[in-house]
Amino acid sequence: MNALVDPEDVRFFSGQSHPELAQAIAGYLGVPLETTKFERFTNDNLRIQLGASVRGRAVYVIQSLVPPVSERLVEMLMMLDIARSAAAREVHAIIPYFSYARSDKKDAPRISITARLIADLLETAGATHVMTMQLHSPQVHGFFRVPTDPLTARGLFTDYLLHEHELRHKKAIVVAPDAGSAKSAARFGRQLGLPVAVANKTRISDTEVQVDKMLRKQVRGYECAIVYDDEIATGGSMVELCEQFVKSDIQHIRLVCTHGLFVGSALKRLTAFPQVKEIITTDTVPIPPKKRLPLMTVLSVASVFGEAIRRNHLRMSIGSLFSFSDEDEVDDRQ
Repeated sequence: MNALVDPEDVRFFSGQSHPELAQAIAGYLGVPLETTKFERFTNDNLRIQLGASVRGRAVYVIQSLVPPVSERLVEMLMMLDIARSAAAREVHAIIPYFSYARSDKKDAPRISITARLIADLLETAGATHVMTMQLHSPQVHGFFRVPTDPLTARGLFTDYLLHEHELRHKKAIVVAPDAGSAKSAARFGRQLGLPVAVANKTRISDTEVQVDKMLRKQVRGYECAIVYDDEIATGGSMVELCEQFVKSDIQHIRLVCTHGLFVGSALKRLTAFPQVKEIITTDTVPIPPKKRLPLMTVLSVASVFGEAIRRNHLRMSIGSLFSFSDEDEVDDRQ
């Protein structure tokens, strides 16, 4: 395909977390993904070398913060610093999954608001711009002092559901797992033309939650529940919701999340419910073949990041791609 940006004006590099997605983003734009050399010294220190000149160019470093998170974070910080030190004109940190977005408040004594700390580190390392997807909460956006674009996969989910499932012919409802995700779920429901219910969730621990049984009244009479959340990790919230749905006689459950981590026994716990017909997620984090179950659909966010990068590079608006935007998805390609 023809390049959507000038290949001589940009350089794309990938950390070790998700090279497949990095390649897909570069492929969307029609530019090469440059090589990066990773080595270790005998004392376990990391050594990284970018495989192409970046002088005077716009540099894009693509890295999801997935396990081992600290290792991947250090890789990204080093790559940003290398680009800045080698006289790059712009240094863009492309972080499809910003895991520390969940550490967004001081909810216990003597702990760090780590999302803010990482935002500061990215700037210190040399990032002049950050692009990510579906932050856990809107306030994390404000932790960054460099321009930051939180994108959304909502358009991908909407297109898929409207084309693959005749939701308008079923009694379906979109469910937000908690009040924090209510606005995002409302946007999703509006695009699907469906009503929205909001669960009242209490978190007991990192792996255990409780959902108020009042949710049953909100979903009673519907045939299909579509849960929309930013991520599924241990699956605790989803399991609790599914139990409430079963008690409400809902026979079709679809779980939709941007970041599908599926830690530990999450998938086993979720697929234990025969009412769960499909789990829909994206490739912001790599999902190995053994976790890709027959009922799982993985949509690629490469086009969303690629289009946002293209518009940003050409000084065009990317408002319709924002996570917190109510603008309609449009293709303003010139």
